[in-house]
Amino acid sequence: MNQQASVHVPFVDLTPQHQPIQSQLEHAIQTVVQRGDFVLGQALAEFEQSFATASGVEYGIGVASGTDAIALGLQACGIGVGDEVILPANTFIATLIGVLEAKATPILVDCELDTALIDLNAAEKAITPNTKAILPVHLYGQIVSPHQLLDFANTHNVLIFEDAAQAHLAEREGYRAGSIGKAAAFSFYPSKNLGCFGDGGIVITTDNSIAQNVRSLRNYGAPRKYFHADLGRNSRLDTLQAAILQVKLPHLPEWNHSRNLAAQQYDKLLEPLASKGLIPIQNHSSTGHIYHLYVIRVTPACPLDRQTIQDKLAEAGIQTGIHYPIPCHLQPAYQYLRYQVGDFPHAETLSQEILSLPMYPGLSDQQIHHVVDTLKKLVVSC
Repeated sequence: MNQQASVHVPFVDLTPQHQPIQSQLEHAIQTVVQRGDFVLGQALAEFEQSFATASGVEYGIGVASGTDAIALGLQACGIGVGDEVILPANTFIATLIGVLEAKATPILVDCELDTALIDLNAAEKAITPNTKAILPVHLYGQIVSPHQLLDFANTHNVLIFEDAAQAHLAEREGYRAGSIGKAAAFSFYPSKNLGCFGDGGIVITTDNSIAQNVRSLRNYGAPRKYFHADLGRNSRLDTLQAAILQVKLPHLPEWNHSRNLAAQQYDKLLEPLASKGLIPIQNHSSTGHIYHLYVIRVTPACPLDRQTIQDKLAEAGIQTGIHYPIPCHLQPAYQYLRYQVGDFPHAETLSQEILSLPMYPGLSDQQIHHVVDTLKKLVVSC
């Protein structure tokens, strides 16, 4: 009892990933420093190709962030003013910002309650003559069904642009994240399954013309130096960050596997608590789910409210998160889009129920047991 109470469980701990490859990371950084090609350098080109190949596509173009990857990727696909892009209300705000920065019109739709992924039936009802793209978010590490997405796109003649910021090498139905649609955006924020030492992102695609467009847009709109053919910006993945990512990429399958095993352990241990209203977000992808986050729902059947559970877990040394507490359509800055409370009931319900438990490669069985045993004591004793 006392031993378990002393267990500390951070929400994310990067140490188990970084310690074994510390010398490789230092060498990669030093190589860039010695070469001096800090912008659009050799390590960037190498990583772009490596990540694209690992994802099952031909081209990768590193950019400054996942948000820019969405905005520049959409622009490169020809999406812009007057074009409607369907996306879920249940996502991080960067998805919405990316659409707006591409100067397209965001059309928000609801999500499924059990998986938290975009509801394609709701998306179908949102189709208009101006709909040019659907932007599925592969949330928490689980891909939206590729077969359903492709059927949707073919039926309605719309482009698929994937937000895969949480889905590095995730798989479903024989597809890897980023290989389903015309192009895809990834983030390399430090806590992502594949993270750098700051901000970073990439657009991947099978289309050479889109790849060339992104390369121009990220570099002041210049397909060649001092020749500015596009209305671009400064959004380049730093060579140092690319070198770090290149070292980490070969370890990603192992890290993703570790996350999936931890999730299986959570699933098994949490099963008895379903009757107490604690229900994990469903996995429809088996081992293809890479669990960037492990999320449970604190439903009305639970005797304790979410805040109380979160506070009690913190007292027991267990850090948690909420992804995300306010749906996009209810964020104060975007009220001008004229959405209201009640427009997307599933997204709004989840925002009040979801709780993200600790999840990272190297999370120990002891730590997982401590999390679940603490939850059990809280809700069973009520």
